[in-house]
This record gives sequence, structure tokens and C-alpha cells, in this order.
Amino acid sequence: MASLRCNLLLLTLVALAAAVSAHNITAILEGIPEYSQYNSFLTQTRLADEINTRTTVTVLVLTNGVMSSLAAKHPLSVIKNALSLHILLDYYDPAKLHKISDGSVLTTTLYQTTGHAPGNLGFVNITDLQGGKVGFGSAAPGSKLDSSYTKSVKQIPYNISVLEISAPVIAPGILTAPAPSASDMNITALLEKAGCKTFAALIVSSGLIKTFQTTADKGLTLFVPNDEAFKAKGVPDLSKLTNAELVSLLQFHAVARYTPIGALKTTKDPISTLATNGAGKYDLTVTTSGDEVTLHTGVDSSRVADTVLDSTPFSIFTVDNVLLPPELFGKSPSPAPSLEPVASPSPTPALAPSPASVEAPSPLAASPPAPPSETPEGAPTEAPSSEAQNSTSGNGAGHVTSPAFPMTLITILFVTVISSIVLS
Repeated sequence: MASLRCNLLLLTLVALAAAVSAHNITAILEGIPEYSQYNSFLTQTRLADEINTRTTVTVLVLTNGVMSSLAAKHPLSVIKNALSLHILLDYYDPAKLHKISDGSVLTTTLYQTTGHAPGNLGFVNITDLQGGKVGFGSAAPGSKLDSSYTKSVKQIPYNISVLEISAPVIAPGILTAPAPSASDMNITALLEKAGCKTFAALIVSSGLIKTFQTTADKGLTLFVPNDEAFKAKGVPDLSKLTNAELVSLLQFHAVARYTPIGALKTTKDPISTLATNGAGKYDLTVTTSGDEVTLHTGVDSSRVADTVLDSTPFSIFTVDNVLLPPELFGKSPSPAPSLEPVASPSPTPALAPSPASVEAPSPLAASPPAPPSETPEGAPTEAPSSEAQNSTSGNGAGHVTSPAFPMTLITILFVTVISSIVLS
């Protein structure tokens, strides 16, 4: 019985690890030389991070010859917009392409989410043509289906699908309106419009505005507190800081590299800031819960609220709180001990339970886990099989309409199984 229990536990852990593993577009493409340029630009523009954080996505890839023509004479910001139009926020495999309702559909792309696509310029038209061909084109009125489906590259139903197309999908004006140079942007005007006038005034008065402008062309990310954040309770009196301390505080809100929101979501290691030097780390750590990203300083934490600017290689985000580095304000205090410990049933002090025993009761005394039948109403009851998770173009065609199984629910079910086995 014990052996069976161990084997079941091992199988459960293996299945859980497979279930929560995320796709990696860079890894998918790196073994295919004909997509090396496309893969390289996904990394340079940080679009790979955006793709990897999506739970349902289709990537339309281009061969090196086609990619060379698209990228020629265009700055990275323009290339990023063009490639964003090739990232569909839905799952399409070869079977689904040939079963499109009414033969044609407009699908949302990552470009539509950037705010740079007026009207329906961020949508792609997919049409099932006669003779087994599938055409792709811009959804803008009058646009032609200049590209067609060539072959399948990889599918992980219903998570990610990678399809090769014959030519790029070009929305009107997407290649002819390059973004202005970061050093030419009016950073203070952008911040003031976003409700960050206090931060804008501080970087001007301290002289940091010049540093930000010269760094922006090489790569810069700003995390800017809004005006209300500077009025919040617990924010130190900035007038009592020396000029050097104020500059360090402001530099603590800047990272000397381009880090869009997708890259933040995949960040695991501490992030060095412009304030980082030999005397202190001045770094930030990042945690993610769904689409919410939180920055931690060691003193406080703050939610990344909104994107003010995302123009490769410069990005600006607003944050809810002023980021306070421990190098200037000390580390956050330890939680206070409980003022009312649970009393011992015995009057003898020596027999009183320790705080650890009160806070962490024996597992044997824990209530049994909830049975699987208590899964929230409406949740799917079956996940794609492990074979489907690793299938390529020929697999999973018969399950196109099935939704992706939520990762959090998978985790809950497997933890429940593990608990049942251990406690039985």
C-alpha cells in the first residue's frame, strides 16, 4: 500500500509539472534555422515575452527571406508594430483555419492592444479561400489578402499555435509612420498628462531630465508615482533629503533598459536601477498575479498601474506608490508578535503551547481536503491530455472548439489529490 501511495504521488507530481509548464516561443523557433531572423526580432523587441505570457495565442511566422524584406530600412519600433500584427490573440490550428464560420473572420492582434492602432487596424482578416487555401490580410477596408497559409510549425492545444505564412500582413501606415526618437520626446509633458506632475517637477529641478533623455535612446524604463502617491501616509518628507539622496530616490524609479509589460511579467531576478552603485544594490523585485504586476523594494511595494508609453526602446509606467529603497529608508519592520496568544488549558506555565504550535497545528489535526466534487460550478472537467500538450500540426484537430484548461484549477485539483493520498 505504501509503495502504491508513493507511485501515485510521484505520478501526480510529474503530471502537475507538465500541466503548469509554459510555452516558450524562442525555444520553439530556435531549432528551425529558416526562422532565425524572425526569432531574433521577437527577442530584440521583447515581443517574445508578450507571447510567453499569453495563455491563448497564434504566432504567424515569416521565413528569413521574407523577414529581411520587412525589416530593411525600418527602425526597431516600426518592426515591433509590424510583428505585433502577426500575433493573434486566439488559437488557430490548420483544422480551425478551414472551418471558419462563414468562411471569413476578423481576429484581434497584439497590435490592437498597444493603443497605436486606430479603428480596426489592429485586426487581421482570415479567409478560407477556394482550393484549400487560407488568406491573411489587414482588416482595414479595401485591404487585400496578400498573404496565405503555408504550413504548420507547432501546436500545443489550446495554448499556442505557430503557423508559417507566405508574406507579411501590412496594415495601412504601419511602415510609414516611425515613432519619434526617444530623446526627441517631451518626457515631462508625457508625465504631466498622465497625472505625474510632482515627479516631472522633481526630475527637472534635480537635473535628472537630461540623464533620462540621453539614456532613453539606448533603453530606459520609468516607474512613475502619480501625484496622489506623494501625498500618501508614510511617504517621507522629501524636503529633508539631501540633493544626493533625492537624486538616488528618483533614479530608483528608472531602469536602464527597455522593459515592456510582457518582459516585467516574466522577470525572475532582481532588477538593477539607475541608482544601483557600489554602495548599495538599489534593486527591485517583481511578482505577478494574472495580469497584475507588483514591484517590491524591501520597504514597500507598488502595483504597476498603467502604461504611459511603450515605444521601443523607451517605456513609461505609472505606479500607485512612491518606491522607497531600503538603502535610504531602512528595511520594512518585521511583523509584530501576537498580543493574545492562545491560552493553555493547564494552569502550569511549562505546559503552555508555544507560538509555533498555535500557528502551525499538526497535519493530523487538519480537516480533510475538499472532495473533487466541490469544483466551482461552470469550471471545465477535462484538461487536454499530455499527448495533446506536445502535439504538432497533425494533432488536436478534432478538439478545436475545446477551451484551454485553467492552470489554477489544474493546480488546485492536483494539490487536492496529493493531500488525499498523504492523509489517507
